[in-house]
Amino acid sequence: MILIECYCGSTKHFQVCCEPIIKGIQKATTADSLMRSRYSAYVLHQAGYLVATTHISTRKHHSKKDILEWAASNRWQNLEVLNTTKDTVEFKAYYLDSNGVNYFSPR
Repeated sequence: MILIECYCGSTKHFQVCCEPIIKGIQKATTADSLMRSRYSAYVLHQAGYLVATTHISTRKHHSKKDILEWAASNRWQNLEVLNTTKDTVEFKAYYLDSNGVNYFSPR
């Protein structure tokens, strides 16, 4: 098996970092691990996981098809974690689209 660095930017290999969470083998135990696994899921176009981990209050606004199209239409560059607490993560997820490099940062 070839080990690769995790897409989320941690120092771990993908196979022991985000992959088990995305595959449902283990649960994200912190807000940080949930956010990192979601970033990796965008990189890998794992729309099912992204829908399942979207907060129930906003899930109705995001279809699996739309999430997949947005994930696939961008080239994910890197994840910058700015601050973490027990329940929150402040971050910037950088991606490349037809307009150049942009970032997503929830407010």
